Amino acid sequence: MSEQPGVADPTRPTSGRPPEDQVVLDDDVLDDDVPGDAVAEPSPVARRVHDPRGWPWWVQVLAVYAAARLFSAIVLMLTASRQEASYWGDAHPSYLEFTGKWWDADWYRQVAENGYPSQLPRGDDGLVQQNPWAFFPLFPMMVRGLMTVTGGEYYQVAPLLALVLGAGAMLVIHPLVRIGAPRAVAARPGLPLASVALVSVFPTAVVLQIGYTESLALLLIAASLLLLLKRLYFEAALVVIALGFTRAVALPMAVVIVVHALVRWRDSRAGRDTLTGRDVGALGGLAVAAGISGVAWPLICGWVTGEKDGYLQTQEAWRGVRSVKPFSSWGYVTQFWFGDLAPWVMWGSFALVVAVLVVPAAWRLGPELHVWPAAYLLYIAGAVEPSSSLARFMLLAFPMATITAGVVTRPAVARRAWFTLVVVAMLYLQCVWIWDMWRIQGPTGWPP
Repeated sequence: MSEQPGVADPTRPTSGRPPEDQVVLDDDVLDDDVPGDAVAEPSPVARRVHDPRGWPWWVQVLAVYAAARLFSAIVLMLTASRQEASYWGDAHPSYLEFTGKWWDADWYRQVAENGYPSQLPRGDDGLVQQNPWAFFPLFPMMVRGLMTVTGGEYYQVAPLLALVLGAGAMLVIHPLVRIGAPRAVAARPGLPLASVALVSVFPTAVVLQIGYTESLALLLIAASLLLLLKRLYFEAALVVIALGFTRAVALPMAVVIVVHALVRWRDSRAGRDTLTGRDVGALGGLAVAAGISGVAWPLICGWVTGEKDGYLQTQEAWRGVRSVKPFSSWGYVTQFWFGDLAPWVMWGSFALVVAVLVVPAAWRLGPELHVWPAAYLLYIAGAVEPSSSLARFMLLAFPMATITAGVVTRPAVARRAWFTLVVVAMLYLQCVWIWDMWRIQGPTGWPP
């Protein structure tokens, strides 16, 4: 990646709060192009209170996140009013019931209340059945702790905890984009807040207020990347270990760590950085931590159940074909959905993802933010069966929101029009996803 004069090196550590004139609301939300001498300036205090552009960056982030979650809550309640009685609850459930009992939230409830079985359940055919070992423990254990303190039930506590964790994730994503993508921020004013907005309105972002693990995983991934950029490697290792008990995504994080180390080595040879022996040791330890984190939960499952491949057998129970072979499921799944058009759909989808990752807006990201979505998407393409849950998994590739927001940089009117179009499209797709996927019709449905 070429150097740009006057732009901070994204690999150099930063500290302290950014200058106040750098903390501005995204100009796609409010018009910020009025000359300062056109009208009499209000007092700084009045501007800070009444003009969102004067709010601290974290208040702006929370305001955007709250607005997005309010929209999702309204759509959820409208959908719940049409929900028939199902396996998970009565017809017309309350908001908390709808967000804390449906679909996989019930599996997490079982973990929070009962833990994990010491033996894998098997059907009459001898094959392992669906069971709680497929669901990682950190989020339900956090919920369990809050249930003990508050006396609340899982469906009451889990959605609210997810909502708070999602807010924390947005408060990390904003500085992460500012520090990790300085060239992109210079090219596209307001990019950190625009990124927060697009992640918040993503079609499946509703899971940030549902009793699922996406909020916690998003927070830990963003925190890992931010600590890596700030070269706080010990702290990053602790977060990466926690990530391994939240979602099966620690292994692609190891790829980001290796790329970060290679960038530092390259810059050190070019005289732009100093890579000490202590740094090499810390980075090596962090990479090892990511590797251990990536395999810890399957190993624990095998140790507790006495079946070394117990985790893989559990994963197979959710698949249409009971086999966990990298990338193998794309053929039969696309054939099931699209018939003879399957190859065109499959390769077209891959080409679209690759295209997003190679546009100029992507290359303006720092290497860590560029590599994470590429490594993560390649990992889930190889590790999971493409299903109705794939759209939910895409949320964790959140730097693609930064890429999308940065596609159009000038003129300002075109930038605002593009941002508005993307937001409207995502909100519409979110309504479709909640109505078609979260609402169950009949005895069965496609899990979101």
